[in-house]
Amino acid sequence: MHASVGDRIVTASGVVGGAVRSGVVVDCPHDDGSPPYRVRWSDTGEETLVFPGPDSLVQPEEEGAQPDDAGPRTARSTTWHVQLTLVEAAGSTTAEAVLVAGPPEHADVGPLRSVGHARRDPHDEEIPVIGDEVAAGRALRRLADAMLGQAEDDITAATGTKGHVHT
Repeated sequence: MHASVGDRIVTASGVVGGAVRSGVVVDCPHDDGSPPYRVRWSDTGEETLVFPGPDSLVQPEEEGAQPDDAGPRTARSTTWHVQLTLVEAAGSTTAEAVLVAGPPEHADVGPLRSVGHARRDPHDEEIPVIGDEVAAGRALRRLADAMLGQAEDDITAATGTKGHVHT
């Protein structure tokens, strides 16, 4: 990542539901444009030293100017919600994980769902939260696999070449 004074930096939140922040690079101490940068944030006016990560992008000061003619970059923000429903009975817990709101381009696909199960050994002490954690973890892992599978299908549809997502 490289930036110059006047470029805009956009950073996604590190917490679920957090706001996307944007600011202007006011100081770039390295001649080659490498980080860190001093950024004045548009939401607070505060200046901080920023070491951008993969959740950040730099937009050059000149609108539409991009290295290698990559075209203008835009920031995009979307919120996805996962709903977990847990049912416990007779030493067994079942969790259903549902992606209830995903990207609009998947509206025709419908929600992704997965299920996870946990069963207590009859000799173990009954601690319901442990069954909840195991069943929910299994359901969420399967939901993640389903989401990666959907991404591979989307890559295949967009490119005409079998998609594969490395995990």
